[in-house]
Amino acid sequence: MKIAIYGYGNLGKGTEIAVKNSRDMELVAIFTRRNPEDLKTATDVSVVNIKEIENWKDKIDVMILCGGSATDLPIQSPEYAKMFNILDSFDTHAKIPEHFESVDMAAKEGKRVALISCGWDPGAFSLNRLMAE
Repeated sequence: MKIAIYGYGNLGKGTEIAVKNSRDMELVAIFTRRNPEDLKTATDVSVVNIKEIENWKDKIDVMILCGGSATDLPIQSPEYAKMFNILDSFDTHAKIPEHFESVDMAAKEGKRVALISCGWDPGAFSLNRLMAE
């Protein structure tokens, strides 16, 4: 599976290592808003400015969005769900239904799959709370 990452903060760096250690995944690119030459990565992967993302539509199976829930993901997830199968970690609990609706509509428009709010919380922690109740 060909994976790309958008965002290279702590989450993006951890995702890079996780993909590197997965036998069935290949990291093909890291997308950034910064100058790609300034990014020091843990792997020898292409670092690409986000302005070039449309050139990668047929080269990526899953785009993992590693932006923040407050300002990045509400814009990025619906935008990129039209072009790629995406995965995000949106964690503003009160806004998950709204986020789901906008991402779901965009993914359907692009005939893609989008998995939102996956990670520790929501995600594994939410399942744990459900089981405890």
